[in-house]
Amino acid sequence: MSIPSTSTTAPVAASPTPVAAPRRFGPVGLVLAGGISVQFGGALAVTMIPRAGSLGVVTLRLLVAAVVLLVVCRPSLRGHSRTDWGTVVVFGLTMAAMNGLFYQSLARIPLGPAVTLEVLGPLALSVLTSRRALNAVWAGLALAGVFLLGGGGFSGLDPVGVAFALGAGAMWATYIVFSARTGRRFPQADGLALAMVVAAVAFLPLGLVESGTRLLNPVTIALGSAVAVLSSVLPYTLELLALRRLPASTFAILMSLEPAIAATAGFLILHQALSVTEALAIGLVIGASMGAVRTQVGRGRARREAAREGAGVGPQA
Repeated sequence: MSIPSTSTTAPVAASPTPVAAPRRFGPVGLVLAGGISVQFGGALAVTMIPRAGSLGVVTLRLLVAAVVLLVVCRPSLRGHSRTDWGTVVVFGLTMAAMNGLFYQSLARIPLGPAVTLEVLGPLALSVLTSRRALNAVWAGLALAGVFLLGGGGFSGLDPVGVAFALGAGAMWATYIVFSARTGRRFPQADGLALAMVVAAVAFLPLGLVESGTRLLNPVTIALGSAVAVLSSVLPYTLELLALRRLPASTFAILMSLEPAIAATAGFLILHQALSVTEALAIGLVIGASMGAVRTQVGRGRARREAAREGAGVGPQA
């Protein structure tokens, strides 16, 4: 699947949205903030699974996120082409599948290995879409760290949980593609809000079948709302912003930071200790992500200098 350039910024609407904000934060900062938010939200969601079931947790997460984004963004339903709507629908269904598969894996395997397996999807996307050999090197280094973080193998894990995590990874790669496309076709976070409605409606029957009236418990609703904000509203908005300013291949390598963040969240919230090997793996992943970002920054600087020289402007200007 070819990925168009993500450098085009979508038009800015007058309606208030959560993405009218932070130009003072670079795209890498947005990715990091989103990763921290989603992984701590995932750790909180693990504690909810016995209470509401994995499908019930996803249902609450998507429903609350859809309501919040609709209220904040107030997206317009007019002025969009059939292709725009098709992009939003696929984006929404991808989010629903990604969340459903991932939470099914969390019900069977620990958070750290689940995220480690899931991130293989973005890493594969990075290798397939990058046009530079150096990016493949960074992706390979990140992959080594990911497998090291998983203990060098996953033979001791529930195979069904592993399959769900890998499926979630494939959906995550698809999510990156359609998040970028949605960000280009809709102003601000309007496309994200509409896609979240699609995801919530698509997933609602599954949650009702599994959890039923358990979804109406006030404590469950409160916890589900917190998971929705941490794992959907904040990270998806920040990622949509970042994908307007980063190539998909660089963004995908940055996603390899997710297992490191998940391991930290597991340590702080779920009391899962970090070994020396895991710390080394985290270091490899961080190093690979930093290398990918430096490569992209260097490319951007080279383009700007070439443009200045082509316009007859000296490097000191």
